[in-house]
Amino acid sequence: MSHIVVVGAGIGGTAAAFELRSELPKAHRVTLVSPDETFRFVPSNPWVAVGWRDRSAVTETLGPQLERKGIELVAGRVARVVPEQNRVMLEDGRTLDYDYLVLATGPELAFDEVPGLGPDGHSVSICTLEHAERAFEAYRRLVDDPGPVVIGAVQGASCFGPAYEFALILDTDLRRRKLRHKVPITFVTSEPYIGHLGLGGVGDSKGLLEREFRQHDIKWITNAKVDAVEPDRVRVTVHDDGGKPMEAKSIEHRFAMLLPAFRGVAAVRGIEGLVNPRGFVIVDAQQRNPRFPNVYAAGVGVAIPPVEETPVATGAPKTGYMIESMVAAVVRNIAAELEGEEPTATATWNAICLADMGDTGIAFVALPQMPPRNVTWAKKGKWVHLAKIAFEKYFLHKVRHATSETVYERYILKALGIERLGST
Repeated sequence: MSHIVVVGAGIGGTAAAFELRSELPKAHRVTLVSPDETFRFVPSNPWVAVGWRDRSAVTETLGPQLERKGIELVAGRVARVVPEQNRVMLEDGRTLDYDYLVLATGPELAFDEVPGLGPDGHSVSICTLEHAERAFEAYRRLVDDPGPVVIGAVQGASCFGPAYEFALILDTDLRRRKLRHKVPITFVTSEPYIGHLGLGGVGDSKGLLEREFRQHDIKWITNAKVDAVEPDRVRVTVHDDGGKPMEAKSIEHRFAMLLPAFRGVAAVRGIEGLVNPRGFVIVDAQQRNPRFPNVYAAGVGVAIPPVEETPVATGAPKTGYMIESMVAAVVRNIAAELEGEEPTATATWNAICLADMGDTGIAFVALPQMPPRNVTWAKKGKWVHLAKIAFEKYFLHKVRHATSETVYERYILKALGIERLGST
C-alpha cells in the first residue's frame, strides 16, 4: 500500500485528489492537505471584487465530499517539505510521511518586491478570495467618492488575464451605476504591448484588447516598471524596447489594483534540486522532479520559462486547461508507477483562457503555449461571458459532487469548437 499526499486544495490539488482516488486501487491512501476545509474558485475573484459574487457563491466545503470518496483531509499549513525523508511538516508540528507527493500549492504573492504594493499597502488584489473581498470594500468607498483608478500588473507578473478582466468588469459596473464619467481608468503593465499576456500575444489579442480599451476609454502604459504604490499615486518608470529607462510617471489614483509577481511557496523555497532560484518546482516532461522522482507538481507553482524576453520582466501564465492537463499526466504517471511501469504521460501545456469583460468576453487559444504554435487565435463574443459562468458553475458542481471529470475536456473545448486537444 502506498500513501499519496497532495498539497494544495485549489483547482489543481482538488482535481488531483479526486482523480487519484478514482484511478488508484482502494488499498492506496490519498491525503489532501489544505489550510482549511474550503475550496475557493479563484477565477471568480474579479466578480467578487465588484460585488457580483459573494463568498457563498464561489466556495464549497471539502470535508464531506472528500470523506465520501475515501480521501483523507488534513487541515493545516505546510511549514516545510523534506523530500530527502519523504515527509511533509505542518506548522502545528504534525508530520505526514508519503510514498508519492503531489505539489499543487499555487504561488506565494510577492507584494514585498514593490514598496506599497498589496492589501497591506496602498493597492488591492484579486489573487485570493480574501483579497477580493477587501477589494470590494475599497470599491464601495470609490463608488461613494469617485476618482481615478489604476489597474494592471507589475514587473515579473505572469498572470495578466485577470487584470484585463477586472479593468473591463469595473468599467461595466461603473457604467451601470452611471459613474464611469467620474472615474478615469489607466491600465499599467509590464507587458511590451497590450494583449501580450505573457504569451507573446495570441492571435489578434493585441488588436482586440487595444480596441476594447479604446472603446471603453481606458488609457494604458506598457513596458512599465512599478517603482512604488503610494496612498494617492502609482509611480512607474517606462522603458524603451531595449529595456532602458525612458520616462518616470506619477499616476494619481483613488483605487489601485495591481497584480504582483509570483514566487514559490516558503515550504519548498531553497531546496536544492527541487526548485529553481525563484522557488518554483522543477519538473520533467512527466511532471516529476528530476532529483526527487517521487515528487510530482502541477499548477502555478511549476517552473516554466518565459515565452520570450521582454524589456520589462514578464512571466508565463498557467491557465486552467494547462493545470488540468498537468494533473491528468500526474495521475496517470503515479498509477503507472504503482503498477511497476515507467511513467510516460505528458501534459499538453496548451494555453486556453476565457477572459470575461462584464457582459461579453474574449477567448484565447495557444496550442501549444510555447511558440511556434499549431493553433493561435483570439475571439470575442457574449458566448465567452456565458462560458465563463458555466465553467464556474460546473467546477463548483464537480467539487460539490466529488467527481473526477475534466472540465475543459468535456465542456469548454466543445464550446470553442475543439473536440479534443492532443499532446504537443
